[in-house]
Parts: sequence; C-alpha cells; structure tokens
Amino acid sequence: MPIRQLSETMINQIAAGEVIERPASVVKELVENALDAGASRVEIVTAGGGLNLIRVTDDGSGIPEKELALAIARHCTSKLSDDIHDIRSLGFRGEALPSIGSVARLSIRSRTASGDSAAEIGIDGGRVLPVKPAAANRGTTVEVRDLFFATPARLKFMKGERAESSATGDVVKRIAIAFPAVRFTLAGPDRSTLELPATDDTPEGRLVRVAQVMGKDFPDNAIAIDAARGGVHLAGHVSIPSYTRANALQQYAYVNGRPVRDKLIAGAIRGAFADVLPRDRHAVTVLFLSLDPSTVDVNVHPAKADVRFRDPGLVRGLIVGAIREALAGAGIRAATTGAAGMMAAFRPGAAPYSHAGPANGHRSYEAAYHASGSGGFDPLRSAQRPLDMGYGEPRPRSNGFAENEQAAFDTGPLASADARAGVAEPTEALLGMVLGAARAQVHENYIVAQTRDSLVIVDQHAAHERLVYEALKNALHARAVPSQMLLLPEIVDLPEEDAERLAMHSDTLAKFGLGLERFGPGAVAVRETPSMLGETNVQQLVRDLADEIADNDTVETLKERLDRIAATMACHGSVRSGRLLKAEEMNALLRQMEATPGSGTCNHGRPTYIELKLADIERLFGRR
Repeated sequence: MPIRQLSETMINQIAAGEVIERPASVVKELVENALDAGASRVEIVTAGGGLNLIRVTDDGSGIPEKELALAIARHCTSKLSDDIHDIRSLGFRGEALPSIGSVARLSIRSRTASGDSAAEIGIDGGRVLPVKPAAANRGTTVEVRDLFFATPARLKFMKGERAESSATGDVVKRIAIAFPAVRFTLAGPDRSTLELPATDDTPEGRLVRVAQVMGKDFPDNAIAIDAARGGVHLAGHVSIPSYTRANALQQYAYVNGRPVRDKLIAGAIRGAFADVLPRDRHAVTVLFLSLDPSTVDVNVHPAKADVRFRDPGLVRGLIVGAIREALAGAGIRAATTGAAGMMAAFRPGAAPYSHAGPANGHRSYEAAYHASGSGGFDPLRSAQRPLDMGYGEPRPRSNGFAENEQAAFDTGPLASADARAGVAEPTEALLGMVLGAARAQVHENYIVAQTRDSLVIVDQHAAHERLVYEALKNALHARAVPSQMLLLPEIVDLPEEDAERLAMHSDTLAKFGLGLERFGPGAVAVRETPSMLGETNVQQLVRDLADEIADNDTVETLKERLDRIAATMACHGSVRSGRLLKAEEMNALLRQMEATPGSGTCNHGRPTYIELKLADIERLFGRR
C-alpha cells in the first residue's frame, strides 16, 4: 500500500482513541477547560452514563465568537506559551475538543464578559457546522451527545451505565479537591445529584472540601502533612493507620494542582505505611506536591494522568519521610470508625463486631500468637536474641515489679504473673493520660482502662507485639546489620547498567549486611549476606534490588525483608493471649504504648485498642 496523507477526520479519531477513552475522559477534559477559563461554578449533567449526553456549563471567561472555529481545530490553544517546559494550566495540547467532535455530536455555546451576545458552533462526527448566534449567559456550555456514534466499535468496550456514571463521579471528585473555591454540581437522570459547595482556598477550606468528597469521618481520622525539600513542597492529609480502605481509590495525589495517578507517588505511600498496614489494606491520602514546572514533565501521555519528575528519588524520599514523621509525631490515636462499629454491634439484632484482618493467605492472627505456646519468647533461652532489647546477663525472674523498677516492661516480654492482682483506685494523673488507667483484665487478653471521658479496651498481645517490633527495628537500623561471610562468593550475572547501579549503592547495602562488588562488566560478586536472612536466594535478592533501584533509586527491598523478620520475632516475643497481668504491668503497657509511634496498630495492621466515649455509652443505655 503506498504512503498517503491521512484525512483530518481520521487524524482526530486516532487522537480521540488516546484522549477519549470513556465518558469520564470527556468530562475531565471539559471540566479542566472550564477551570482554566477561571470558572467559579461548574455544572455537569449526564445521561445514559455519559454516552447519551454530557453537558458542562461554567461561568468562566468564555470564547470570543471569532475564535470558536480555532477552538475546535487541532493543536490550537490559548494556554501554552513558547516554553513547553513551563506549563501552568491543566490543558495545553489543543486536542480535546476536536477529538471529542470527531467521535460524537459536539456543540459549544459561549459568551465573553464584553460580548453583546453568545455564539455557537458544532461538530457532527468530524463535520464542522457553521457558527451561529445563540442566547447564553457569560461563560461556556459544551454539550456532547451520542458519544462514539462515529466509531461504534469503541462502544463495545464501554461498561454498564452505572459503572460509567461512577467513573465520571470519581473524576469530578478528584478535580474538585484541588479547587475548593469552585462550586461543582453533577446531576442527571442516570445518577443522584452531587453538590460540592465552594469553600476557601486555604488549608482549612481544602479540608472542608475533602470532607465533602471523602466523608466527614476522614478529617477526624487524618494527620496533616507539611514538608519541603530541595524546592519541592508537600502538603495535605493522610489517614491514621487504623483508618484504612480495601482499595487505593481514595488515594488522591496532585502535582501543581493537577490530579495524577502516578506509580512513584503510589509506591511512596505504600512504603511509608508498610509497617503499620496489612497487605490488603490501603491508607486514605490527599497529597499536594508543588514544585517548579520545569522540574516535572506533564507531557508524557495524552490523558495527562502521568507525570515524570526530574529527581524521582527526591520526591519519593520527601513523601516517605514526611508521612513517617507525621505518623510518629501524631501520637497514639484510634480510628473513630472503630467505636462506631462497636456501638452498632451492641444494638439489638446487630452482627458481631469485627475488624477486617489480613486476607492475604497467611495464617490467622490468632494462630500467629498461639504458635509458639503460652510461654512466648524467652530471651534467656533463645538462640537468636533480639538486638538491644535490654537483655544483658541472665538475671533472676521476678513475679512483678521490684521496688522503683521501671524496666519491668521496657521493650522486653513481661515478667510472669501467677494471679490476677487487685487494681487500685486510679489517680487523677493516670485518668488524664491518653489511654488512662488500667481497671481490669477481661478474658486474659483484653485490658480495660478508664480515662476522664472514655472507656479504652486494649488487646494486650497486639499492643506488646508492636512495642517489641519497634524496639527491634530501632536496634537494627541504629547500627550496621550483622552479616555472614559466604564460603564461596555468589556471582550474579546482570545487565551492565544494573550491575553499575548496584555498585553505586554498595555502601548503603553494606549497612544492611549485604556485601557485593563489581565482577566484570555484567556481573556482581556477593561475598556477605545479612545473618538474619539465614539461607536465602542470593540471585533473586540481588535481581529484586537491581529492579527496585532502576525504578525508584532505593534499596527498600532488603530493608523490608529484615523488617519482616523483626516482625516475626516480635510476634513470638510478645506477651501471649491468656496471660494474667498485674495492675502495674497493665499500666506499664499503656504508658509504653503512648510513647511508641505507630502503636495504634500491631504488625499485622490490626487495631491495638478501641476507645468508647462516655457519651456513646450513655446513649446505648438511653441516658442521652
């Protein structure tokens, strides 16, 4: 077949295949155009999931009549200067309107603030209709009917009306979070109306908008983020570890106000929460990255959902570090939804209260802490003693606290208790603590504590497991990890660029007990491995590290493996379910929980305690 020039309609339809994937893509492009025009009010109406009708109305600056023909021509835009690296608007390609018009029936009605009247232009499956006068207020109304009628094959790939409506709603919500000062309305016969009133464009106003989109529970279970590094500023909110979702749909990320779904940001969020969430649960986040437009490339994909950072390692490190610092500084907090679920369980006819635990195929939580018997981990007889856990020379075991001894509960397993001790009347100081004063132990596993205005129930095993785990981690990362010398070096063949990356990170890897060096142009020689790993697949470990360094320029894989071993040791080294505790031991556990970051959840991501406010308890008994 000879080479020939494609028709303008064919070119637009090819572009539409990249830009317009489904009705939600149309809504995204049109709403972004409205925001770039300075709109303070955006109204969206859909029908048939957006396949029959999409109408977007705004009160922006409008399009002059003489520019309407240019607005529907390819690669015509008012948003881009001569510098492609200085993009400060949401749109800039000049492809959306002609792409939509090539596969649907499109009409644009617009009026500027200085215009005496409005004008309208249309495109019918790629055929441009003449400009004509129209009646309209200031702003622009874009109407799209019969989407994909000109490319019926694309209709076969559409989902049901409800699924398409849901996708459109998600797009509007994502954009709305970044523009709290704009009022959004999404309505139509195929959906319930969504109204998002305008708020202030301040951190407080943004949180109000986030609550409008994500529900009123999120602000009560969120931690503020505010950090900067190397010219990159990060702000927003992340959920506390005990407030999670089954998927990552409620992780919102923005780069210079642009909603993005970036794998680097998503991976950084997973890494920051790796120690405190189960593998099948996801944090809820709203993060805003602000940086010089020249240091981020938004011209990566026609849909503009992906971005590329000039220094991805800086961005990832900022996100991980800021979230972990915020979690550590937030103290111990329980999710408000835990109390709500417990309240619901107490009502007549309610299902038993439960918390979503790990669903990743691993053995059950209960089995994990019963596996090594009721005695638990004994540091005096263990062949593999945790580092820096306060276990010096063997010492006589006591049945409780010695006089003025505060170390009875310092990170190590509790001293044995042979019988339940009477609980003295709590002091005012203890009642003022976050977890209050221990009042009783129920079913040999749950500590019941009292504060001035609430009742706290603590899972003793889950809580102590987190304390031991944090102590083990601190010991591991405060010094070089012990390594074991291989009798014969393991030679790992790799692409030359992977071998070079590993060699560049050899000093960091050595701190984690992995000693390697270049062995020719396309291989590395591994001479030492972390002793904690025991017998390990060196080849696979090195290849995984090479892949991670190529993607993120980090060596988190090795650190995560060591942390998982520490988590296993912590599980077997913690006080067992069924262990009787004395009052002093229970209060010592509560105090150490208050002083340990992340102690609101155990290593498996389960909550370590639930708090019931006195007002909630009184409502259960009809007192309020």
